[in-house]
Amino acid sequence: MARWLFKEEPETYSFADLQRDGQATWTGVSNALAQKHLRAVKKGDLVFFYATGKIKAVVGVVEVIGDPSPDPTDDTGKCVAVTVKPLRALAKPVLLATVKADPAFASWELVKQARLSVMPVPDALWERIEALAQG
Repeated sequence: MARWLFKEEPETYSFADLQRDGQATWTGVSNALAQKHLRAVKKGDLVFFYATGKIKAVVGVVEVIGDPSPDPTDDTGKCVAVTVKPLRALAKPVLLATVKADPAFASWELVKQARLSVMPVPDALWERIEALAQG
């Protein structure tokens, strides 16, 4: 099982929206590197839901419930999407400022490539975010 981070503007679709809906298809990813990562996502993988915009924080955990399939919003037919369901909100959101201040995250894409919307999360960083979310 791999672990990932997906970013979304909460004004567009928030973690609360996902909780309300019960599942959603993660569409609209067009960046080439983000698409490469999305193609590697598999059913059963875990994902941190990162709220961009004003919040800038990891706010929840979701599970991938379907392997990548053609993105229904992509007219070119080149992009893929995955379906996810919410598992839980983090006890305490982990702010981007907290991540940037922690040397453990210095080489992670969230810090180095701030606009990347899909990225892998190494096990050690996943565990660190979980610990930070506990306070």
